[in-house]
Amino acid sequence: MANTNTAVPAPARRKKRDTRQLWAFGFCLPNILFFLVFFVAPAIGGVWNSVFDYNGFKQMDFVGLSNYMKLFRDPEFYKTLWQTILYSIVSVPLGYAVALGLGLLLSSEKIKGITILRILIYWPILLSTIMVGLTWRWIFGESFGLINYLLQCIGLDGIKWATNPTAAFITTIIAGIWSGCGTNMLIFIGALKQVPGELLEAANLDGANKWQRFLRITLPCLSPIILYNLVMQTITAFMAFTQAFVITQGGPNDATNFYALYVYNHAFKWSNMGYASAMSWLMLVLISLITFILFKSSKFWVFSEADQ
Repeated sequence: MANTNTAVPAPARRKKRDTRQLWAFGFCLPNILFFLVFFVAPAIGGVWNSVFDYNGFKQMDFVGLSNYMKLFRDPEFYKTLWQTILYSIVSVPLGYAVALGLGLLLSSEKIKGITILRILIYWPILLSTIMVGLTWRWIFGESFGLINYLLQCIGLDGIKWATNPTAAFITTIIAGIWSGCGTNMLIFIGALKQVPGELLEAANLDGANKWQRFLRITLPCLSPIILYNLVMQTITAFMAFTQAFVITQGGPNDATNFYALYVYNHAFKWSNMGYASAMSWLMLVLISLITFILFKSSKFWVFSEADQ
């Protein structure tokens, strides 16, 4: 009887493997091209522009590292950097608490209409960032805003959202948290569903209450996701731009003049492209340093499956 399980020749196996690799590369090619054209090429151009006195139109004059040296002598640079750091220190923990709280609340399938609630919370992510900014500008407007209108309806004075530095700063934080909590909430919901149920049941049998089960079991299991969200939220906070640009235009008294907005103003408002490029690269260095610190510190509080 003839043997039907004959081995496939090695050249045929190699040809099949090469064909599959070509198909895989073909599917990845659009994303690779997008990354090269819109990320790598502008980054290289930014390095080139940072060593020139360039306004975007005239012939560039080589100045070497003068833009970087000028940066460290610019008092406005330190002010905007501090505003950005302060914004990150306040918005990241608050955003974390909101996203994790919503994740815990909406992770149960027993709640009626849970899918609709998740969609409504995630919905701002689908909107344009400019649309989000305009929405919050309408809500917090001094003379036409929804909140001030409601306050006046009950006999209270409206809040000077656009002219009070503290109120304007709080406005940008609220807008940033609202526009970004949907994605983080869904990530937390997915992670909460991966927490081993047997561990929670065993802790419940041992007499642990909900708070103890959350601190001792749920939170350690979420630690890798917490690290991921922490890194992403920190990067997003340091690049805050839209809410300040649309709602407050950096004011009042530069209270919301964040780093990214300062870079934008130098590049496109004041036609100082070389200086803006130097600022952009310094921001990349700062974000990389903060990310490195977060990853290095994570070994003390991120738990692996083996630890659990």
